[in-house]
Amino acid sequence: MKYKLGEFVRFVNERREGYITRIIDESTIAVTDDDGFEIPVLASQVTRVHGQTDSSDDLKVESNSDLKQSHFISNGIFLAISPDKRSPSVAHFHLINSSSWQLLFTLYTRKKNQHKGEYAGILKARSAVQIYSCSLNELDLWPEFNIQALLFSPGNEEIQKPIEFSEKFKAKDFSGAKKQHELLEQAAWLIQLDSPEPLIDPEKLKESFFRPHTEKIQIEKPGKEVDLHIEKLRDDYQFLNSSEILDIQMSHFRKSLDAAIVHKIPSIIFIHGSGNGTLRNEIHKTISKHAQVKTFMDAHKERFGYGATEVFFK
Repeated sequence: MKYKLGEFVRFVNERREGYITRIIDESTIAVTDDDGFEIPVLASQVTRVHGQTDSSDDLKVESNSDLKQSHFISNGIFLAISPDKRSPSVAHFHLINSSSWQLLFTLYTRKKNQHKGEYAGILKARSAVQIYSCSLNELDLWPEFNIQALLFSPGNEEIQKPIEFSEKFKAKDFSGAKKQHELLEQAAWLIQLDSPEPLIDPEKLKESFFRPHTEKIQIEKPGKEVDLHIEKLRDDYQFLNSSEILDIQMSHFRKSLDAAIVHKIPSIIFIHGSGNGTLRNEIHKTISKHAQVKTFMDAHKERFGYGATEVFFK
């Protein structure tokens, strides 16, 4: 098999291209195209697209002269998972090393009690490498991921324990916002693999139990328009079903409605889209019974059509 996971390939006999997201057997691979469809194909029927794939297989251990820095950075090793720019249904896994260590690492996957070696290499300091790709649409079918890494420095640094990471990802693991990292071109979900154990100060812990809570809850003033489209509210919307999406949208709507009342805003516009009308109907049902709502109507039809509602308060 001359291909590996994550490589960008083009079909020989079709006008189609995509990323390899599964190795089926010695002669067959699965390619996920721009529309998110995973297509089984013979490896002989695709060709590699040069310039699209990260080539970091042959990294060399660096000497002291290559690692001259003002100070040694001991932490900063991450697993980053990000959707592909061209095909958002494809997830790429990157190992990021923003520390001064060099890493000798391996990636294994485990599925049905069978382990498979996916990637191994040396990652130099202040660099990143793509180590795996798979389909976001098949999160439930993802294997368990196991990463092990040895930390090396040619200097006089104290020997570190090996890094061991094992995870079977679930949709809730992607509920947080994606973050930027200087060694990646796009935002990703970041998991730090070398986080030090938190140090607990017994005295501060004791104080926290007996300190009176005097902080006032601050309610942020909403804008004049609140966009309830799910892609504006959550980065992990690809993993949510329709019921979960509606719950999140309605929760954000209620918080914004309450905040508008607290700040005595005369009116507020909720952009819910037209779609099948489910969100619009739920919003109208709620505000029609609300004691603080004077009236409501479709907002700026020339801009939104029937996709937005303006609420006026008493």
